[in-house]
Amino acid sequence: MSADISAEEAGISWKLTALVDRTAAEAALAASVEDAWDSDLVMSAHEVEADRYDPINAGLWRIEAWYPRRPDAALREQLDTMFAGNAPDFDLEKVEPQDWVTLSQQAVAPVHAGPFHIRTPEFPADPGAIDLVIPASRAFGTGQHQTTAGCLAMLGWLKTRGMRPRDIADIGTGTGLLAIGALKLFPSANMIASDIDPVCDEIVRENARDNGVAMGRRQGALHYVTAAGMDHPALKSRAPYDLLIANILAGPLIELAPDFARAVQPGARIILAGLLTTQEARVARAYVRQGLRMENRIIDGDWSILCLRRSMR
Repeated sequence: MSADISAEEAGISWKLTALVDRTAAEAALAASVEDAWDSDLVMSAHEVEADRYDPINAGLWRIEAWYPRRPDAALREQLDTMFAGNAPDFDLEKVEPQDWVTLSQQAVAPVHAGPFHIRTPEFPADPGAIDLVIPASRAFGTGQHQTTAGCLAMLGWLKTRGMRPRDIADIGTGTGLLAIGALKLFPSANMIASDIDPVCDEIVRENARDNGVAMGRRQGALHYVTAAGMDHPALKSRAPYDLLIANILAGPLIELAPDFARAVQPGARIILAGLLTTQEARVARAYVRQGLRMENRIIDGDWSILCLRRSMR
């Protein structure tokens, strides 16, 4: 590489990895989307699943961050501030350039989930299924992950059971795939979708357009808002819902159980995903305590997709 070409120009990026507790991980993710934060740093976090092979990391979270330049003193100082002066020891790895679009298109094959056929634009439609076109995206939810596919399958199961929801909320919508799929099944419903990540606004709109779903607040259209949990006036004003979908993480699902239970009417269903099978009992208990009962579950690999129903009383 020529000395006058930067790593960023050459397509090289750097990956930083560390293990932290959940509180630190959530604080780091919140800080990474603030206006003052360096927008070149892309950060994610996920819970480390404890098992007999890795008991030492039980309950920890893995922070992963990508940066287009070798981290300098200024970035390290900002990271230290993010962790209140107690930043973890980050492992640093140089990531060579890749044509990620080409690679993703090669790897992403169509998925069948219940009545749905989910594909990227490079693949043909399946005339015998409800066709959903979702390109490789900056947001979570392209149908390839078991949790997204499981939620779509659960929606199909509810349709076969005769459910006809009028008011639906999709919390943590990502690409908008689950909201779009729900509207394909229940085209007369009032649909609202939300995500904490502002980038999802544009992505949801693009995917709705490409799948023939109108945006707006009217019946049969998709209304999107940026919000954390149920914390938005539009989400509160549309309640109570008879179907609520949340494909997020086990921790937030447990914390939001009281809010979700208050937001649905008697007899309503809540579809929960983003939890590992080993986390299922803890998540289910949080909702049983709020007056819901387990109605169905789908297991796909290590992941559980749950459908719970609120009692009629």
